[in-house]
Amino acid sequence: MLSRREFVSACAACVATAAYPIRLAFARTTSHHCAGGMMHASHQKTPHPKPRPGMTGAKVLTAAQLKDHPKLVQLFDSVRKIPQIADGIRCNCGCGQPPQMYSLLSCYEGDAMAQECIVCQGQGKLAARLHAEGKTLAEIRVAVDAKFG
Repeated sequence: MLSRREFVSACAACVATAAYPIRLAFARTTSHHCAGGMMHASHQKTPHPKPRPGMTGAKVLTAAQLKDHPKLVQLFDSVRKIPQIADGIRCNCGCGQPPQMYSLLSCYEGDAMAQECIVCQGQGKLAARLHAEGKTLAEIRVAVDAKFG
């Protein structure tokens, strides 16, 4: 007969073993894109990008383009207002790895990975809030790194 301690240990081992294949499968799905906000398997910490001169928020998705994600309209509007800030922040989910993804701003343009990625969303919310509080790009980068880096 098993003692209570042995039984609990055996149960914990079974749960951990059962969860392991699920975790591996999820990690494989996130190595191609940041579905669900998980970091890319190949993501290496890189420096924050230098904001590009003349960047605007013109390519950030609009309310009409976000009809399937109405709760994100305010966030996308906030990021649209701070293109020079968002363009100077590295996205920590790893979506900045493909050549077409330069910065956090890129996550809100085109296919707009930020529609699905909670890391992109979190970084955008933090950047917009801190900018509204009068923080500089350097201060915002430090806060982003502390929370997401």
